[in-house]
Amino acid sequence: MDLATAAFVAHRNLLFTVAYEMLGSAADAEDVLQETWLKWSGVELDEVREPRAYLVRVTTRQALMRLRSLKRRKEDYVGPWLPAPLLTAPDVAENVELAESVSTAMLLVLETLSPTERAVFVLREVFALGYEEIAAAVEKSPAAVRQIAHRARGHVAARRPREQVTSHAAQDALDAFRRAVETGDLQGLLDKLAPDVVMLTDAGGVKQAVLEPIVGVAQVRPFLELAVPSLRSIGSVEPVQVNGHPALIVRIGDELDGVLSVRIDEGLITGLYFVRNPEKLSHVGQETVVSR
Repeated sequence: MDLATAAFVAHRNLLFTVAYEMLGSAADAEDVLQETWLKWSGVELDEVREPRAYLVRVTTRQALMRLRSLKRRKEDYVGPWLPAPLLTAPDVAENVELAESVSTAMLLVLETLSPTERAVFVLREVFALGYEEIAAAVEKSPAAVRQIAHRARGHVAARRPREQVTSHAAQDALDAFRRAVETGDLQGLLDKLAPDVVMLTDAGGVKQAVLEPIVGVAQVRPFLELAVPSLRSIGSVEPVQVNGHPALIVRIGDELDGVLSVRIDEGLITGLYFVRNPEKLSHVGQETVVSR
């Protein structure tokens, strides 16, 4: 392995995580890595003092360009848009900060930031890069980056889960869903719904799905009372770790149908997220390594 390849491979997991947290799309993150590699392979290595910093900078710039085009694509997306789920190893959950940063709930919060705010927040709050290093990546002055970071932190703090959620709390909620599918008893699941619960189903217009968010327990409850018994008759659920948190793989017969995850606030389910779009399920078949 030549030096350029060795350096890229050594930092690949980090670069993928940077791109994924900026984009919320595993396929687009992989494309960004390919673009980064093409640029890296043409660089004179003796002119690069810090390969990691250089690669992060290139990855960030490529991800920013793709993120701006993604914003336009999402405007035409059919139904709710959710991040593509990643099957992750159990040890990701042990790194609380990493697990939170790649969680579906946090990625949805990051969707409310501008592209530059998202890049600055991810590089500063998740990967602890210095302001000057971030400034070089986003092509802003360090002073401007400090202001952007401050604004993004406040924005995220107002929208992120109100408390740090343990894996046990999410697992407990999903166990209730699994028991409802396996036994037909929905009461344990329904008791865990928060009054302001929101359910989002992302099928991308490819599969049948509700095209608007289902908001409030009065709307979510009757939906589950219809959907869960139907799933029980034709499908099954399997507990897994997705994006550093407990989740359920849903199968219809032997075929993968989707991935269900939850957001928990104060012990109750405030978000139910079901990804059915086949184009977003490519990283559910095998574990993806994420790292800081």
